[in-house]
Amino acid sequence: MALIVERAWTLRRTQVLPPGLGKEVRSWASGGKLDPAHIDSLRATSPLGALLAAALDVRHRPREQIRERIEDVGRHLVHGMERYLNTLGSIASAGPLLGLFGTVVGMIQLFLGILDHGIGDVNQLAGGIGKALVCTAAGMVVAIPALMAHRWFRGRIAGYIVEMEHEAMQLLDTLDTPVQPAADKVWPRTAALVD
Repeated sequence: MALIVERAWTLRRTQVLPPGLGKEVRSWASGGKLDPAHIDSLRATSPLGALLAAALDVRHRPREQIRERIEDVGRHLVHGMERYLNTLGSIASAGPLLGLFGTVVGMIQLFLGILDHGIGDVNQLAGGIGKALVCTAAGMVVAIPALMAHRWFRGRIAGYIVEMEHEAMQLLDTLDTPVQPAADKVWPRTAALVD
């Protein structure tokens, strides 16, 4: 339960993909407002911010090198988002096996009791079988929620990865568009008036 609560808190959408962050960063990039302090503060905001900051760090390099940096940083971010998921998956896999182990041990104890005292007491037989089945049920009670949470978190992370890639590609497109100062935009009209 602690792992599920921790991952649910850490993988909140607003924590991983703050709303409007991609658009804000693209407006910085198109306006040329990319000083190192902006980029460092962006890196600290969220995984998406760290990914976009990594692209901005190498913005003056060729597009292919920027893509490689995004992919490299993205792998590290995914690893961080998948933290504890292997443990959760192991719990989901081991839960039924531990329950089965308890059932087998309970059945062995039951048959050893029958060997010592005979089959005369039906209540003892029923009680022993009940104890053995409780172990199986306990294993399932642990495994089913762990398996569901594991699959849900994996799907959520996969969705985040797709959205983060989309935001990074939009930023790359913005970086490819040359920044023109406002004076350059006015100049052709003024030249036409002079002619």
